[in-house]
Amino acid sequence: MRVKKKPNDKVAVALVLCFCVIAIASIFSMRSNFSQLDLDGKDNINIAQEDNGIIDNEQDVVKPVPTVDSTKQKQDQTDQNGTNEQQSAGSFAMPLEGKITKGFSLKEPIYSQTLDQFVVHSGIDIEAPADTKVLAAGDGTITKVYNDDKLGTTIEISHGNGLVTRYCNLSTAKMIGEGDVVKKGQPISGVGSSALFESLESSHLHFEVLKDGVAIDPNDYLR
Repeated sequence: MRVKKKPNDKVAVALVLCFCVIAIASIFSMRSNFSQLDLDGKDNINIAQEDNGIIDNEQDVVKPVPTVDSTKQKQDQTDQNGTNEQQSAGSFAMPLEGKITKGFSLKEPIYSQTLDQFVVHSGIDIEAPADTKVLAAGDGTITKVYNDDKLGTTIEISHGNGLVTRYCNLSTAKMIGEGDVVKKGQPISGVGSSALFESLESSHLHFEVLKDGVAIDPNDYLR
């Protein structure tokens, strides 16, 4: 006698088959997910991001900091006064021809006819007729043109190496201007009578030489 299968048995078989299909699909899905995991040598998981089929591993990149070599040697610069020549003893020419009537003396006072007393003298006085041309004692740059309360119309020339020549008791300041570059022997003014403290003396040029701002004996530099 044959026994008929109940309808419930068919339903059970169908459920088993569905379960198997779902299980197989889950296994394939899990394998696909694991393929996107990358284990490095330290067992750290780096998750790869896929965009349009291209995998882009984003990692922090430390860029090297550039270094600058700051040990460059400085180039030689020309003198700010427009000359490289370093004046030495005996390199200045007489600013005019004449007799030295008063010498350089900072230690022993010299009698002043105008002041009627003994005073120190920071330069030399070279006697010459009024309006005699006064010449630049050396190459340099005119740095100052002014009227001194004691020594009258004054011109200063810088020659580099800290040396400056000063010309006082001049007749005019119109022949040159500050910033002008002059050559040795070039006329810069004339002998005058503008020095208040030497007004009673014969017409002359009051001439000074300064080294780093200190007056020194002009005879050490004149030839």
